[in-house]
Amino acid sequence: QVQLVESGGGLVQAGDSLRLSCAASGGTFSSYAMGWFRQAPGKDREVVSVINWSGGSKVYNEYFVKGRFTISRDNAKNMVYLQMNSLKPEDTAVYYCAAGGWPTPNDYWGQGTQVTVSS
Repeated sequence: QVQLVESGGGLVQAGDSLRLSCAASGGTFSSYAMGWFRQAPGKDREVVSVINWSGGSKVYNEYFVKGRFTISRDNAKNMVYLQMNSLKPEDTAVYYCAAGGWPTPNDYWGQGTQVTVSS
């Protein structure tokens, strides 16, 4: 069983940056693909970015990421990160960390961290 805890969310202004972190425990972290998802009020959860076990493969939801976000992982620390730059009000959502198989890691979920971007 894998436990995931997100941190780093908050209230920022449009154009600012945030770095989300996800700490994993209870499993073999390096064997899982990791992903960031988000859910805005009244909307379905959507994928933001996914990284494979080694960090060598990454995918982004280019519908809205458009080069602004970077996913990374540190297998020695059991951590995955999402660097978000040039934030927009439409990025406001609860951001979730997830672990599982490539390319759709949805077996284990964190509790989420709120990101609010004001205009």
